[in-house]
Amino acid sequence: MNQTKNLFSLDPNRRFKCYINGKRLLGPFLVYLMKDKVLILRCKRGDPEALRSIYEKYRDDLLLLAVALLNDINVAEDALHDVFLSFAQQIEDFKLTGSLKGYLATCVANRSRNMLRDRKTTMTTPEEANALASDTNEPSASIICNEQLQLLSGALAQLPDEQKETILLHMYGSMRFKEIAGTQQVSVNTVKSRYRYGIEKLRVILNGQVKL
Repeated sequence: MNQTKNLFSLDPNRRFKCYINGKRLLGPFLVYLMKDKVLILRCKRGDPEALRSIYEKYRDDLLLLAVALLNDINVAEDALHDVFLSFAQQIEDFKLTGSLKGYLATCVANRSRNMLRDRKTTMTTPEEANALASDTNEPSASIICNEQLQLLSGALAQLPDEQKETILLHMYGSMRFKEIAGTQQVSVNTVKSRYRYGIEKLRVILNGQVKL
């Protein structure tokens, strides 16, 4: 009889926890990290489906982040395309040391900053963004353009750039304050202050219309 059968298993409730002999070994984040490492390994071996899986796994959140930073759906799509193209081209030398989603979110934020600077993108109102989205049948557009997101996008546009970026990286990039601090090259306390003040301003602007 094979005593090693079922030695390693996932939580039967599909909560992304690993168990050995019934004892919990890894939490949700580590299991998520392991899955991303496997996908990256497959990418390095030339598996196009692995890259597609990564794209589909994080596309919506990253696109939300890009749209909120750029306030232009078409430009946001371009930013996301550029990020994944660069990621694919550099995959052989890529080493995952933390959250893949956090890494990609940082890339999106950096690319968005460059596009805003280089192209001098004109910030649109929520109504204009909604009009742009109504002209396309792309699934991502339908996710982006809902009433609450439009309200949030309009409110975010009223914040200082550093507060807006901090909130978006934390909310949509799922990045920890320490990771954001590294990206913005400031202290963790500065990041926490930016987040706190930004959220307070959003609550005043939105007046309960969107739950934060």
